Amino acid sequence: MDDTKYKITIVGGGSTWTPGLLKSLCIKKDKLPLRELVLYDIDEKRQEPIGKFAQILFSEENGQVKVIYTTSKEIAYENTDFVFCQIRSGGFKMRELDEKIPLKYGVVGQETCGPGGFAYGLRSIPDMIEIVNDVRKRSKDTWILNYTNPAAIVAFALDKVFPEDKRILNICDQPINLLKSYGKIVNTDYKELQPVYFGLNHFGWFKNLYNKEGVDLAPIIKETILKNGFEPADKEERDQSWLDTYAMVKKILENYPEYLPNTYLQYYLYPEYKVSQLNPNYTRTNEIINGREKKVFLESQRVIDKNTAKGSPLAVNEAHADMIVDLAAAIVNNTNEEFILITRNEGTISNIPDDAMVEVNCAMDKNGPRKFSVGAISTFYKGLIEQQYAYEKLTCEAFFEKSYHKALAALTLNRTVIDGFKAKKILDELIIANKGYWPELL
Repeated sequence: MDDTKYKITIVGGGSTWTPGLLKSLCIKKDKLPLRELVLYDIDEKRQEPIGKFAQILFSEENGQVKVIYTTSKEIAYENTDFVFCQIRSGGFKMRELDEKIPLKYGVVGQETCGPGGFAYGLRSIPDMIEIVNDVRKRSKDTWILNYTNPAAIVAFALDKVFPEDKRILNICDQPINLLKSYGKIVNTDYKELQPVYFGLNHFGWFKNLYNKEGVDLAPIIKETILKNGFEPADKEERDQSWLDTYAMVKKILENYPEYLPNTYLQYYLYPEYKVSQLNPNYTRTNEIINGREKKVFLESQRVIDKNTAKGSPLAVNEAHADMIVDLAAAIVNNTNEEFILITRNEGTISNIPDDAMVEVNCAMDKNGPRKFSVGAISTFYKGLIEQQYAYEKLTCEAFFEKSYHKALAALTLNRTVIDGFKAKKILDELIIANKGYWPELL
């Protein structure tokens, strides 16, 4: 590795997930040496406490790095090598509507799945396009690592607008979170597991999980889950809704035992059951606002008041943060390290459309990802994926063409909805709620 040092910009710097990313950057400073770190957010009230926390943490753990926080895109994007993107278009105010409007009609209300993900996607697309354009005005070489939700829809839209831009990478942390939990079951560091994964974002399966001796541990992991249930590796830090989410993996395996499922599949496979378990008056958004949000900002202020981050529960790296930093490090160090990324299919899964944005294993170096072939998949999985792909494609076409007809078709196809009457009622209410965020659908 040479002596080059890099500038990283975190877009959505006021996120409560930023502290874990900051800690990972400190721990991995030799793999990814920095000269400057910029936290950029359009919400100054959120940005300032997280920005001050960052300055204190880096002064204690990585003092040579210039750390600034700003609401200026000019400062954020000038001469930056990496943009880590984690925005929430519409904030928690709109997320709450995303969840509660579908529940009024007996349909899953969730951030990335179903009508909630549809609404969030139509808000996220224009903001993400603007970010990429703003970055590219200043540099064609900056790497954009995007993990903004709903990642499937955002990735599909960005691929249509910037089809030749090989430095936009779309990623999701849920496969890593699942690997960490699987590793705990078999008493193996998740970093030593070699997964074989296929699907779409929040809509995929682990076919195999090899250890360093080449033994597939997936059978014993499935057997253990079927016997004892499934919990996240960091269950002590999780809200009840996440514990319930992981617990559903046992039920999915009982019915569909071939592969280890992504937890989000529960919403598509058991939509009526999930609706019965959700509180239409107190959703995941309310849980976060009253939980993680308060904890992170109270702790950030305590660190600021004490002028030290030593011993802070925020100063811990997390699996999702390590993945992002490791991905950037794999680029600059040309390591060919393997990651599960969202990328254009182009035959990777041989019997689904080429323009689908699939989530699969890739090797990463300075030239970008190289996809590993999955081959043909069986009828059940092909059917599920093609229906979800059609929903994602129609959602993006609805945005670009400002088409009410395609928006309605997208929602009708989504497995959490299915019913055309419900789809129309939900769409019409979402249009009113998202006025000013969505294009006018004609």
